[in-house]
Amino acid sequence: MSIGDTLANARRQAGLTVSQVSQQTRIRESIIRAIEQDDFSACGGDFYARGHIRSIAGVVGTDPAPLIREYEAEHGPPPSISAAQAFEPTKPIRIREPRRSFGLGWILVAVVILGGAAGGYELSSHHGNSHSNATSASTVRPLVTHKPTPKPTPTHTAKPPATHKAAKPEAVIVLTATQDCWVGISDSSGKQVYQGTVPAGQSMTWHEKHSVSMVIGNPPGIKLTVNGKNDTPNTGQVATVTISPSGSTTDSAGTVPVTTTGSTSG
Repeated sequence: MSIGDTLANARRQAGLTVSQVSQQTRIRESIIRAIEQDDFSACGGDFYARGHIRSIAGVVGTDPAPLIREYEAEHGPPPSISAAQAFEPTKPIRIREPRRSFGLGWILVAVVILGGAAGGYELSSHHGNSHSNATSASTVRPLVTHKPTPKPTPTHTAKPPATHKAAKPEAVIVLTATQDCWVGISDSSGKQVYQGTVPAGQSMTWHEKHSVSMVIGNPPGIKLTVNGKNDTPNTGQVATVTISPSGSTTDSAGTVPVTTTGSTSG
């Protein structure tokens, strides 16, 4: 079996296509197909042909040694060459001879021409820049900024605080009984406001905005406060106490703060 047939059969048994072998070996597909047809002319020489055989055999999974021996038997063993010869190209490189240089006179003429052109360009550039700068300076106008006129801030006239009518005074009457005590309260017109007995241990509270007259049947058995002030009658008999909204107490004779009018109960 030839080298090409051996490599082609090994490739098919490995389940590889020519394209896959080309991707793994970096050898062109056309060269691989030619080698499988035992055509090594596209390899570029015996050295490259041996290298391609080794690379393809390694990918398809066959031993390259007997294939190399078969190739050498058909094409001859590799010649013994030195390291320098291995890197020498097979075709000599043709080096072009340098063209004749211009004469010294022509070089001097070219230098003079280039120097004159450069000086003229610099002069024209300087003149052009000066003209453009002058034009720019003459056309630049100062930027005037106009500050917006501040708008007058509206002034708000403070309104005087609303005056609240003073609350009408009232008398807070608190009666606490330590003994049973009969109590009667009537207004200035004689209308009955309260009448009854306050049992011992209880307390009653009245809020009156008008003057009232309070009759206490057992002054020693109670404690009376008006707006937090102690106004208990200092008597052991039935007492009549007049209480005004300001909290002051008077008796029928007008004594301040507390004067009781004693009377015996019928």
